[in-house]
Amino acid sequence: MPAMGKFPDVRRGVTRRQLLKGSTAAIGLGLVSASVQAAYLVKPWDARKPVPKLELNDLAGKPWNLASARGQVVVMNFWATWCEPCRAEMPSLELMAQRLERDEVSVVAINYQEPLPAIRRFLDVQPVTLPILLDRDGAATMAWTPRVFPSTVLIDRKGQPQQIVLGELDWTGSVARELVAPLLVRQKA
Repeated sequence: MPAMGKFPDVRRGVTRRQLLKGSTAAIGLGLVSASVQAAYLVKPWDARKPVPKLELNDLAGKPWNLASARGQVVVMNFWATWCEPCRAEMPSLELMAQRLERDEVSVVAINYQEPLPAIRRFLDVQPVTLPILLDRDGAATMAWTPRVFPSTVLIDRKGQPQQIVLGELDWTGSVARELVAPLLVRQKA
C-alpha cells in the first residue's frame, strides 16, 4: 500500500478496499463501527493527475479559491454533517488550524452537497471557526477525492497536492504532524 512504510503510525492491514467498503456500509446504515471510525489511509497524490481548480463560496457567500492561497499550506477537508468520522475529527482540525496559523497553514472544511439549514444546525451543536466552503453540486468533491468521507487533501505552498488522507485522523497527533511538517518548510529563493 502506498505511504504505509513512510508513516509508521498509519494502521497496517487496512486496505483501501476495506476502508471504502467499511465507510460505504457505515454511511449507508448511518452507523460507524469503532474499527472504521479509527481507520485511515494516507496516499500520495498522483503527480500525473492535473490539479483541479477549486473555487467555492463560504457560508456567507464570499468566494474562496485555491489559487489565492498560493504561498500557504492548505489542508482541505471534505466532509458532511451526516458523517460521524467527519464530525469526530472536526475539533482536531480546528485545533491544528489554530496551532499552525502563524506558520501560514490554512484549513478549510468543504461540505458535500448539504443545504445551509443542515450545516447551520450542525454548527449550533458543534461550533466551528474554520472556513466552511459549500460544494453544492459535489463537483469539487468528485474532482479531488474518491468520495470517502472524510477525505483531506494536503497542498504545499506552491499549490501542489501532496497527499490525501482517507478516513478519520487525529489532526493533533503524531501522524498528522509527520504529514504536515514537510509542507511547512520554506524553500530558499
